[in-house]
Amino acid sequence: MLELISRPAPIAIFTIGTQGDIRPCVALGVGLQRAGYPVRIVTSDNFANLVREAGLAFFPLTANFQTLLDSNRDIADKGLDFAAMARISRRFYTDWARRWASEGMAAADGAGLLIGVANSTLLAKAVAEARGVPFVGAQLQPLTPSRQMSPLVLTGGRTLPSSLNMPIYNLLRLLVWYVMKPAINDIVRPQLGLPRYPWYGPYFKNRHHRVLYGFSRHVVPRPDDWPDTVQITGSWFLDQPHWQPPDALRDFLDAGPKPIYIGFGSMISTQAERFTAAVYEAVRKSGQRAVLATGWGGLSGEEGSADDQIFVTRGAPHDWLFPRMAAAVHHGGAGTTAAAARAGIPSVIVPFFGDQPFWARSLQREGAAPPMIDRRNMDATRLAAAIAMATQEPMRQAAALLGEKVRSENGVEQAIACLREWQLLPPVQDAPLASETEARVLLA
Repeated sequence: MLELISRPAPIAIFTIGTQGDIRPCVALGVGLQRAGYPVRIVTSDNFANLVREAGLAFFPLTANFQTLLDSNRDIADKGLDFAAMARISRRFYTDWARRWASEGMAAADGAGLLIGVANSTLLAKAVAEARGVPFVGAQLQPLTPSRQMSPLVLTGGRTLPSSLNMPIYNLLRLLVWYVMKPAINDIVRPQLGLPRYPWYGPYFKNRHHRVLYGFSRHVVPRPDDWPDTVQITGSWFLDQPHWQPPDALRDFLDAGPKPIYIGFGSMISTQAERFTAAVYEAVRKSGQRAVLATGWGGLSGEEGSADDQIFVTRGAPHDWLFPRMAAAVHHGGAGTTAAAARAGIPSVIVPFFGDQPFWARSLQREGAAPPMIDRRNMDATRLAAAIAMATQEPMRQAAALLGEKVRSENGVEQAIACLREWQLLPPVQDAPLASETEARVLLA
């Protein structure tokens, strides 16, 4: 029988990437901390304020994607070329990894559980081995091999004959290991005094390690051949219920029918001006009102500028904005896709890279999105036609039904329930809101 404790050891969540990667992890951390478990978020310094404002402890990890994208804006032009992205990713992960072992060990000092998310998984797992503490993987995209689901990265959500799925998953494992091998095998594991993995990497052994998936089963149904150690919990949403919009944005929303949202989040482009011009022309053609969010630079525009049809903003919390929209035009990132699905509004997806074509096809399968638009061939006519399709009644009804299903889930609570079922969270007496206030964290 597990003994009740009043102060459990901290949980360290390792995560790197863009806003869409970090925010769900912070949401999971907030839920764990409310349940009585002190939480550390181990991520890049550009998210330090986000982490601390959520009441969690921040530990730095060298992996700033915003700086990387700002200094290499042509990456967006290669985003759907998997081979090119593999070469680019291998280079910058190797550079970042020189500091990962020391940073990871500092973040795990005294921790009772490490959670490694997406591209930080092998780092967190290595640190857990070195520290002798339990480890759990977490993902925002389905990556566990299945005969029933084709690998999303290599197929973009296309369905292949089931006989091909496992061989392609094996190929994907080797390609991912090609990207991560110099960082993990040549730098991190030797620095931690751990043996190197064999030439083919770690993915062909211990296939049944525990994984939490932070997305909805109503958007991605769970394959029957996944083991019980792999669970879909529902999405992890970091809401901002106290956020208040600028008066100008509120006035625009109140001045007419619901607009559409157009924004590409953390995506960047070498041709933002041309891309933005096409978006403006498409809005004019569609006859819709629109809120344009410039984000990290996928669109250009002066914040607060407006006319009777278009309002430009740097951004606004999706949990506040999306329920006030008629549809959302976006890049198809996991976080934005989940937010649009929860709001019950149709999406028009223009993928930039990675898993985004997969999410586009997932929503299209549910009737909540038209076919995705190839960004390289996007023009005002194509985008206006997709907006028209998304704002018609059949797609609006399908999106509304999907929204009801997604809102019925509580992904964070389900994730915590899984961790407890796996006996990785000790019972906590009174479960107070825990907080780490160590001086070294505050000064980091």
